[in-house]
Amino acid sequence: MNSIFSDRISDVPRSFIREILKVAIDSSVISFAGGLPNRELFPVRELRSAADKVFEAEGKEALQYSNSEGLEGLRQYISAWYSRKRSLSIAPDNILITNGSQQGLDLLAKTLLNDGDDVIIEEPGYLGAIQAFSVYRSVFNPVPVSDEGMDVESLKKVVSARSPKLMYAVPNFQNPSGISYCDENRYAVSKLLADTNTLLIEDDPYGDLRFTGEPKQSFKALLPEQTILLGSFSKTVVPSFRLGWIAAPGHIMEKLVIAKQASDLHTSSFVQHVMYRYLLDNDLDQHIMKIVTAYRNQCLAMIRSIDRHFPPEVTCTRPEGGMFLWVTLPAGTSSMTLFDLAIKDKVAFVPGNPFYINREHTNTLRLNFSCVDEQTIADGISRLGKAIRQLLKQ
Repeated sequence: MNSIFSDRISDVPRSFIREILKVAIDSSVISFAGGLPNRELFPVRELRSAADKVFEAEGKEALQYSNSEGLEGLRQYISAWYSRKRSLSIAPDNILITNGSQQGLDLLAKTLLNDGDDVIIEEPGYLGAIQAFSVYRSVFNPVPVSDEGMDVESLKKVVSARSPKLMYAVPNFQNPSGISYCDENRYAVSKLLADTNTLLIEDDPYGDLRFTGEPKQSFKALLPEQTILLGSFSKTVVPSFRLGWIAAPGHIMEKLVIAKQASDLHTSSFVQHVMYRYLLDNDLDQHIMKIVTAYRNQCLAMIRSIDRHFPPEVTCTRPEGGMFLWVTLPAGTSSMTLFDLAIKDKVAFVPGNPFYINREHTNTLRLNFSCVDEQTIADGISRLGKAIRQLLKQ
């Protein structure tokens, strides 16, 4: 009997992280697994005020169907933000509002990829991108990343051998590793791609969450005609609104709008109005500074606890911002085996396996520090350190 499902969807696995979160839903479990912002920092009162104002002044308009590109005022705000924060000149007409940056990935894949097209992806790489591109049956070409950024020699080999259509990168506080590409690495990657037809998708949901070090140059400044930007309000304001955007050259934007129309007509106009009113009435930079201060303290608390409780042969990245750090166990050990041990002690994390292409066993894991307080971090890392020592004795 023939399957009722398309080959396209049959080839895509369930989200590994979503399955992990089911295990960690027990309130007694200390979870470092989710990539969740700290709910204590959501601007609830300010968003309620913004919603009240929208209902009062623009209720009928905000509740009506809208254009596919997105609320013009919101796109103007994002355009001005790029100019002010990134020194980039991006016109509002080159910005498309999406249902989170995850929809941005889907629309880009739908618009640009055919079955079998080659895509460069970081290794380890963002699971959401791997899942989104898998739907369109792309061929993944993983390139390792380290503390300095992408391995340029490996990238050179992929580019010369495969002529990839897309490269996907999270150069600021990468998910899952927390690393950031240094400026020298960004220049080298840009120089290498400049002589190709490869489009670079620069995903930057965490760029504003820097708590140490200096901001780095955007790929859009270095490779303006080949770079497509993804952004989101999920990490800086609130995730449940599902408000993100794509910034792309005009000839690409034209096709993206068609894909958006075919997908869902437009992102919620009411939510866009509320977000725009919130941004007009409040100092977003000041709000982000509160987030950055909290995340800096939580990250430092996690690193201090790791230094105290993990064996010396276990290493971790030292992020300059964002929400994650990356732990590497001694060679030959399994983070999946560690997960089974750790969950018995009521602590959860994400094993490294799903962040790689076609790897069943890895000695790496991702820890999230943004949604747990400092005391809980200390308790959870102590438990995890105990599980690691138990693993190394096996």
